[in-house]
Amino acid sequence: MTAPARAFFLGSCLAASLAVSAGSASAADWFPYPAAEVVPAFSAEGKPKDISYTPLPKASKPWDICVSFPHMKDAYWLGVDYGVVEEARRLGVKVNVVEAGGYTELNKQISQIENCVARGADAVVIGAISLDGLNNLVGEVAKKGIPVIDVINGISSPALTAKSLVSFHTMGYEAGRYLAQKHPAGSPKVKVGWFPGPAGAGWVEAANKGFHEAVAGSAVEVLEPRYGDTGKEAQLRLVEDVLQATPDVKYIAGTAVTAEAAQGLLRERGLTDRIGLIAFYMTPGVHQGIKRGFIQAAPADSMVIQGRIAVDQAVRALEKQELVKHVGPKIFVVDKANVDKVPRDAILPRSPSPRSSA
Repeated sequence: MTAPARAFFLGSCLAASLAVSAGSASAADWFPYPAAEVVPAFSAEGKPKDISYTPLPKASKPWDICVSFPHMKDAYWLGVDYGVVEEARRLGVKVNVVEAGGYTELNKQISQIENCVARGADAVVIGAISLDGLNNLVGEVAKKGIPVIDVINGISSPALTAKSLVSFHTMGYEAGRYLAQKHPAGSPKVKVGWFPGPAGAGWVEAANKGFHEAVAGSAVEVLEPRYGDTGKEAQLRLVEDVLQATPDVKYIAGTAVTAEAAQGLLRERGLTDRIGLIAFYMTPGVHQGIKRGFIQAAPADSMVIQGRIAVDQAVRALEKQELVKHVGPKIFVVDKANVDKVPRDAILPRSPSPRSSA
């Protein structure tokens, strides 16, 4: 084992991290990466500014970084984990990855982060279960002089050091706009089952708002949102409920897990030619579904890169280096027309199999 590899202290997600990392190429070839900086940072009124993101070449010491995820139940968070692990390896720092087990486990996430800090973590990276529910903890950690990085989901605390995330409002909007363009005002109405994810999560509410804004005035009729945990079984039950309650539904739109789970269900029921699938973010399973023609489209938010940037932000904060405080990869929609033209490694983890674990 090389010295950088020995630098890792991976917690309960060690096996998952290594499984996703298998077959990876050099970690140094991901940058510079097209990104969008939000100015002013953390502001709801912030505007995106195109930048080219380049991380530090190496950390000055093997900093100890705690990384907290909501869960590791689907390929999306395995992808973020891949980015975190690979960037930590490239920089030569330690990461301790913990996961709470689901979006109902806010208290467990808080406890895990508190344990990380008590153990002596130099910085904390959080994929938050709740937009507001971690604010007291973030404030307490920040008062200790420990950098706190918000990755992927969004935290509303002003005490954050930096954010590595995209606008899920934009992700939801792009998914909705894809449907609105296919079914403009004046064309026959189409009913869409909408599955935005777990209620109360910041990214879910943002995506929900963006999606509805995009389809407003079009022929798209969005059914009552079906909120639920992003586990495959939970999403499958919600889809089954909508199919039973609204047999004339024309699209299932929502989380990547929703789209992945619905593929098999629609095939079993012979509905693949009648009901379309849209996801508002990308996973390996969604990517494969688009290639095979089972899923129509999904915006790509490059979750691997978000994980990489978060680790770089933590190291920059610790070393008092110049820091882009609020940034995320540029978003674009992938569908059947361009799926073979977009380099897969630019938006998804390099792994032996494209199948999702969701």
